[in-house]
Amino acid sequence: MRHADLRSLLASDALARGPVALLIAEDEVEVASTLRHHLARGFRSVVLFAPPGLEVPDDLAARIHRVDHDTLEDRALTNIVNPVIAAAPVGTWFYYGYNAEYLFYPFCEYRTVGEATTFVTEERRDTAMCYVVDLYAADLAAHPGAVSIENAHLDKSGYYALVRRDRWNNDIERQMDFFGGLRWRFEEHVPPVRRRIDRVALFRAAKGLKLDEDHTFNIPEYNTYACPWHHSLTAAVCSFRTAKALKRNPGSTFDIPTFWWHNSIRFDWHSQQLLDLGLMEPGQWF
Repeated sequence: MRHADLRSLLASDALARGPVALLIAEDEVEVASTLRHHLARGFRSVVLFAPPGLEVPDDLAARIHRVDHDTLEDRALTNIVNPVIAAAPVGTWFYYGYNAEYLFYPFCEYRTVGEATTFVTEERRDTAMCYVVDLYAADLAAHPGAVSIENAHLDKSGYYALVRRDRWNNDIERQMDFFGGLRWRFEEHVPPVRRRIDRVALFRAAKGLKLDEDHTFNIPEYNTYACPWHHSLTAAVCSFRTAKALKRNPGSTFDIPTFWWHNSIRFDWHSQQLLDLGLMEPGQWF
């Protein structure tokens, strides 16, 4: 179904039952593969926000909600996500991401996203912390846009975390700032406010809940990576978005002849690889 604007979507039944995937298309790169990936994960609704001129294959257009929207406007993320949260039934699970980003959670090849969010709910959690794992083409001569599904690579190491602090410089319980990937290796080209790779991309709608542009919520517990009593399920958002930006930006593209380094490995497109690398964990879910 195609919606002329966000208001039309909010008046429809697209948000009636979750989990719902909110996908924001900033350009035409890998839009179809992004849609297919998230449809295969079992989302009850997949909503694509895209400029009016962006083309979607007919077989996919019939299975999604398409919203015409200026996805490059200022504060586009919060202008989309926060009205959706306010309009959805309390407790509805959402995922948000961009084109050329792919959600992986433990055992996602044979368990639906609904099964994962049900487990998280049973754990008395309203979120599943996600970590953005940068993907990139190893051969930029063959793939100058840095995107290649067949030749996707990621960093197998180089990730770290720092305790998050409040404005009085006190440690915040169970909150950390995570770093790594291309934003760490090429940090001179990335503004400090955009270097973190933690994103609360899987969450439940709650009364008064609001997302900020730094990917944190106004309810502190939503920003925690685990519950107080044991480790919690986490997920990964495997993303070409940073690689795309670094090669499109005139200030960085000529400084980066390759993203390859000694810790690059081919991405297998399987959750087990991410689990083995410690880039997400199942918690108590087996």
